[in-house]
Amino acid sequence: MIDLLFIQGAGEGAHRADAKLAASLAEHLGADFKVGYPRMPREEEPGYSAWASTFSKELASVAPPFVLVGHSLGASFMLRYLSLNEVDPRPLGLFLVAAPFIGDGGWQVAEFALPTQAGAKLQRMRMFFFQGDSDEVVPGAHLDLYEKVFPHAAAHRLSGRGHQLDDDLAEVATAIRDASSRT
Repeated sequence: MIDLLFIQGAGEGAHRADAKLAASLAEHLGADFKVGYPRMPREEEPGYSAWASTFSKELASVAPPFVLVGHSLGASFMLRYLSLNEVDPRPLGLFLVAAPFIGDGGWQVAEFALPTQAGAKLQRMRMFFFQGDSDEVVPGAHLDLYEKVFPHAAAHRLSGRGHQLDDDLAEVATAIRDASSRT
């Protein structure tokens, strides 16, 4: 069995909204995966240190091999966390859904900004970005910015899909299964 840790986005009601995404992954992945979906603190006013504390505790509870999935700010948060902290063993893959780019050219939220060393630090980590081309929250240009920082990452642009990817993470599940079978 492979553990999967899903980190929600931010904003009022985000945990409830993203529960549909976590459920979609669980349904598409089946019994071979155990999906963990913690509630991040103060989702309506997130703070990096509080999220990092919760994430560290959750990360300590997953057994290798494991997969990390983040949606929206949860994806951006994970990139910052993994850029600043050593995680051993590394996850089988990092799957980032509708991730806002936080830094030059993207959103300006210093507390969640992608560190300058992120590209070099995470170059050996398997990364997969998923972005709907009809995302009403995160502009598609943010994926272009991520592709410059992480040229090794696979970028998937999903036609006609919004920020919640229509609550269907079938493409993400397929990528997770593919990455997990190549261990």
